Amino acid sequence: MDTSELKNKIKNKVNKETIKPTSTKKKVLLGAIIVLLGALGLELSNNDFSLESLLAGNSLSESKIIRDANGNIDFSNPLNVKAYCELDTKNCADFTTQADAQKVFEQCGGTSADIHRLDGDGDGVACESLPAGN
Repeated sequence: MDTSELKNKIKNKVNKETIKPTSTKKKVLLGAIIVLLGALGLELSNNDFSLESLLAGNSLSESKIIRDANGNIDFSNPLNVKAYCELDTKNCADFTTQADAQKVFEQCGGTSADIHRLDGDGDGVACESLPAGN
């Protein structure tokens, strides 16, 4: 078999119709790969967006969660507080110091709205078992 025959054989095997996903499984797999690549891009670029804000029809710039120089959420932005405090996504293991946990606890409403359940005994001090910190 010479090179031109091999090229033609490969060309016939790999064309637009054979690459196009035809089964439901292939389409779902392709969709999952696209979503994972998008998530990887967000992770590499250190960007987070409020899905609630995006689903409400806001733009990407309006839905971006702002972080400070250390990568912490900037709680001076009301969108950040809303996005961070409405879902139970954190627990004491997510913080390195009690001070960090206390900041989030207070920003999210303190004892009256402890969505993350950081204050197990209800005394107003979050994650008491963590080192004090700054």
